[in-house]
Amino acid sequence: MSDKKKTTRRVTSVDVAREAGLSRATVSFVLNNTPNQSIPQATRERVLEVAARLGYTPYAPARTLRSGRSDVAVFVLPDWPQGHTMADLIDRAAQVLGEAGLTLVTHVHAGEDDGLARLWSALTPAAVFGMRPFTPQELESMRRAGISAVLPPSQPSGHDLSTSFWIKGIGRLQAEYLIGKGHTRLACALPDDPRLAALGRGRAEGAAQACADAGLPAPIMSTLPMETAAAADVVASWRDAATAVCAYNDDVALALLAGMRALGLAAPGDLAVIGADDIPAARFAVPALTTVAQESGEMGARIARALLAALEGGSPELDFLPDIVHVVERESA
Repeated sequence: MSDKKKTTRRVTSVDVAREAGLSRATVSFVLNNTPNQSIPQATRERVLEVAARLGYTPYAPARTLRSGRSDVAVFVLPDWPQGHTMADLIDRAAQVLGEAGLTLVTHVHAGEDDGLARLWSALTPAAVFGMRPFTPQELESMRRAGISAVLPPSQPSGHDLSTSFWIKGIGRLQAEYLIGKGHTRLACALPDDPRLAALGRGRAEGAAQACADAGLPAPIMSTLPMETAAAADVVASWRDAATAVCAYNDDVALALLAGMRALGLAAPGDLAVIGADDIPAARFAVPALTTVAQESGEMGARIARALLAALEGGSPELDFLPDIVHVVERESA
């Protein structure tokens, strides 16, 4: 007996035809749901029963050649650390797309010139969504690849999730909340991860806009290291300049609270703190962290539904973020 392991072979339509005792053409018509074929219902049921029993699955490349596209939707993500907010968004989008027969694939795009072009040639997706608007060159490469359902389709105001409510809107909401609580001197704690630098600046710009609208001075902006002693140094520099802080996200806010404790300070009496993302640890912080929550699962569902509408030739609306971003009020502010 050979010691070599047997190679598992894909079950093909030929195997189904042999097992069912039918012609390959008949089985192919049934498995591909080919229209305008007069095949008895009993024969169709026989083919499908045998296919299910043998574990037959359509061969994706062949299906792509027949239809001109795959049953894949691609989310192009920026080179950001992917936390629970993005995970919820992707999970819900995958569920909605899956119910429509599409498989969601995510791709982190770091900006290399030909990275997306290589992706399109490998996958030929049915639909593509980008967290940031695509450049004209990227849109052209998708057009050449035959991808018609692309969101956002261009770069009009309000469609860039990375500079609208995803970033600036959250910073504005943080500042508006603190201003509503009577604070007139704000600071912004920015992340020290270089990958988040642009997002941090964007949220700080949103906070600055809220301050300007209220006739207040622009907030102080400082990078906050994710280390207690260094965070304490930053907090100490704010003592006479700010009474409240918009932290880039909850992780930065938790580091800020740790730095405050090292100085013998407490929120909100000495310094009010608001974070963003409403991570599970936010409710267990001491004090519990006030934060901006994003209903990211609903956001993912809406993006998925917009892609499906685009696939059907519609004009989906993507200005949907304001109603699913809100403040969760706890003790820190």
